[in-house]
Amino acid sequence: MTQLPGLLDTEAIRKDFPILDRTIHDGKKIVYLDNAATSQKPRQVLDALNAYYEQSNANVHRGVHVLAEEATALYEGARDKVAAFINAPSRDEVIFTKNASESLNLVANMLGWADEPYRVDAETEIVITEMEHHSNIVPWQLLSQRTGAKLKWFGITDDGRLDLSDIDEIITEKTKIVSFTLVSNIMGTVNPVETIIRRAQEVGALVCIDASQAAPHMPLDVQALQADFVAFTGHKMVGPTGIGVLWGRQELLEDLPPFLGGGEMIETVSMSSSTYAPAPHKFEAGTPPIAQAVGLGAAVDYLSAIGMDKIAAHEHAITEYAIKRLSEVEGLRIIGPTTSEDRGATISFTLGDIHPHDVGQVLDELGIAVRVGHHCARPVCLRYGIPATTRASFYLYSTPAEVDALVDGLEHVRNFFG
Repeated sequence: MTQLPGLLDTEAIRKDFPILDRTIHDGKKIVYLDNAATSQKPRQVLDALNAYYEQSNANVHRGVHVLAEEATALYEGARDKVAAFINAPSRDEVIFTKNASESLNLVANMLGWADEPYRVDAETEIVITEMEHHSNIVPWQLLSQRTGAKLKWFGITDDGRLDLSDIDEIITEKTKIVSFTLVSNIMGTVNPVETIIRRAQEVGALVCIDASQAAPHMPLDVQALQADFVAFTGHKMVGPTGIGVLWGRQELLEDLPPFLGGGEMIETVSMSSSTYAPAPHKFEAGTPPIAQAVGLGAAVDYLSAIGMDKIAAHEHAITEYAIKRLSEVEGLRIIGPTTSEDRGATISFTLGDIHPHDVGQVLDELGIAVRVGHHCARPVCLRYGIPATTRASFYLYSTPAEVDALVDGLEHVRNFFG
């Protein structure tokens, strides 16, 4: 067995994830390398979900009976856990959504409806990057179309980094919001947050960070980031689907208008007007994702007990090993950074002229689960002139043996297609 420095005790960790013992295709043990799309769930999270539904299921807030009080305590307790996990100054800065996409849409709509000085309109500019997930492109396109604001973006260098050579021309005095990913979901690139935020602050622009590929894999400190908004999702960090997070600075959440209207987000309602509850409830209209929040709280407990710094070190070692092994595969081209520095545990590649869909299908027959396609980042594929990529993404339970299985599988793909 290959030994690498910095690895977690994956043998013990994998025992917490029942699905990793599953066999498919005539008894082949599954090799799960699709963690950038969604992670697997440990028993601790599954047990928390079951316990909620079996023992404390009720709607939250305002109820005076035992079940409602228990459900409320669990739901709000999850908010406390998330706030601590990201080092938020206040629990009231943590808003629960259904995913990161909704979190980013929430920010875009707030700015479209806001009063000055936050309002985005035809006299202002919005800045994103060419490597964004569609969830951090489309909401800003919609806002631009609706308000007349000019949409601008940073390009990508040949080696998968942001091209910041013209940062002063891209982020200008007209810029109202700069929204970018901390870690690319297709290339694994870790972006230079400090450089971008420094320029945004110089012109008084707000900064929104998509941390969907960062929160599961490395320590996330919103105070150290110095952004105004940070979005991420639960299902990529061993939590359930249907739960996302938007963190925002308290003063902004107080000043900006709500995105959705309905129950819970109000203070008073009459037939002629309404007033709104303070944040975070101001942005959580209707029955929230209660069970999912409970599951996310359990996921935070699980990751925190292992240690995000240790998870990051493990993934760095796995990624370094994977890049080395993949470089041995004839005809394979990594799309994005080809070193393990300043990158996450996601590697996209092409294999000669074999279509990625064919690569993925043959690997699946060997029990190896990867992702193929644009990965909701089609502009990146257009930038590099490729139809799609095959993407392998690793996590805290990934092993060197799984990397070896991937490389052996790719050799089988090459032989299969001659």
